[in-house]
Amino acid sequence: MGELTGEATELRFENVGPSIGPDLIKKTIYAIAIAASAILLWVTFQFKSFKFGVSAVFAMLHDSLVLLGSFALFGHFFGAEIDFLFVTAMLTILSFSVHDTIVVYDRIRETRKKVGGSMTEMANMAVSQTMVRSLNNSFTIIFMLVALILLGGTSIKWFAIALLVGTISGTYSSPFVAVPILVSWDVLQRKIKRS
Repeated sequence: MGELTGEATELRFENVGPSIGPDLIKKTIYAIAIAASAILLWVTFQFKSFKFGVSAVFAMLHDSLVLLGSFALFGHFFGAEIDFLFVTAMLTILSFSVHDTIVVYDRIRETRKKVGGSMTEMANMAVSQTMVRSLNNSFTIIFMLVALILLGGTSIKWFAIALLVGTISGTYSSPFVAVPILVSWDVLQRKIKRS
């Protein structure tokens, strides 16, 4: 056969698989950094305060780290891989987390206009008023994801698990990460102004 076609020389070999390489990991990190910067600017503009933007981005980064840490453990113990579906799940969860945080922030803004009071009081009222809505949304998503994990195919199992972990993290990060950062920042800012 070699006489008929000549000698073949391999110029390069590329393996295309489900795992992502270092180049795509870098691009994903850049994409998350650009998205975080855009969200920081947008939330700051929308709520007329830098502290709203920063606390929303911290909650978003918290959710990223929870998801990455969970998958580091899942990879070590169960062979889970960070692939394109994982990146898709992470970006989806970040948008869910920011959306949930913005709902709470919007309620703080409404409370400020109607009732007033300290940031702590307004934040407590906002979290109380949005908690049921947030939990209802999250449980709806969680039930669907559990069904997908149990009944879906193996090709989407880790994708659904990533979404599940991210949904749980995103649900608690809005009231228990973003809002406390916002309130602490406000309290610290007021102490500095007084002194």
